[in-house]
Amino acid sequence: MVGLGLRREMLTDMLSSVPKQVDFMEVAPENWLKLGGRFAKQFNTLTSKHTFVCHGLSLSIGSPAPLDIEFVKSLKVFFEKHNIQLFSEHLSYCSGTGHMYDLMPIPFTEQAIKHVVPRIKQVQDILEQHIAIENVSYYAAPGQQLSELEFTNEILNQADCKLLLDVNNIYVNSVNHGYDSEQFLLGLPTKRIAYGHVAGHYHEADDLLVDTHGAAVIDPVWQLLDKAYQAHGVFPTLLERDFNIPAIGELVKELDIIHQLQTKYSQPATNKVKHSA
Repeated sequence: MVGLGLRREMLTDMLSSVPKQVDFMEVAPENWLKLGGRFAKQFNTLTSKHTFVCHGLSLSIGSPAPLDIEFVKSLKVFFEKHNIQLFSEHLSYCSGTGHMYDLMPIPFTEQAIKHVVPRIKQVQDILEQHIAIENVSYYAAPGQQLSELEFTNEILNQADCKLLLDVNNIYVNSVNHGYDSEQFLLGLPTKRIAYGHVAGHYHEADDLLVDTHGAAVIDPVWQLLDKAYQAHGVFPTLLERDFNIPAIGELVKELDIIHQLQTKYSQPATNKVKHSA
């Protein structure tokens, strides 16, 4: 299965005709929860006919502030209304005493694991389903005690949650922090992978890449996705593009690349969005 992140700029095209290359779509629920009128009707039209997953922006799973329980409950209603197959969030935080408009890195420490794991479990209990946690890009690692891989795997195992495997984030972090992207990839648990992301980034310097989702996917990221399928089998994979959004025809060319790579390793039994109630 191959997916595309749905942005409002794409609505007209998608309502006219969803490309055959798109097996499922993903939205940030925060951008659609409270919409009414024309946008709500258009979104209802799409979710009634197509498979959707949600990728959250504001759960702030690593925040020191209490979880927003009412927000989580509103997500559950939204998911049921639109038959959302899976919910994913970032292994990061974006709030403390106020809300930030960026995703901040959780310290790679044992204390952070003890803080984050029960919060994920609480969200899963409220939603009555497993959620997927995404490995995120980060530009600093304050107070680091564990490697990113060790930290990520401990969270996945102790919280008994799924993994949203972001291939671009692995590549970006490997350049910015000087680790082997393939070794990181191989160290992730196959059984936890629900689906994956690929995206473009900005080349600030040879040792600094910025995860922007504002450009085409580059060859080294495609190569890493190929290795991901080789190592873990084919998993549903979604193309993200948040701005500088080109014509749908250009995005379809990237979707075709995902399809080609999946065909190379395809095993139909594993090529589906892994929804777990």
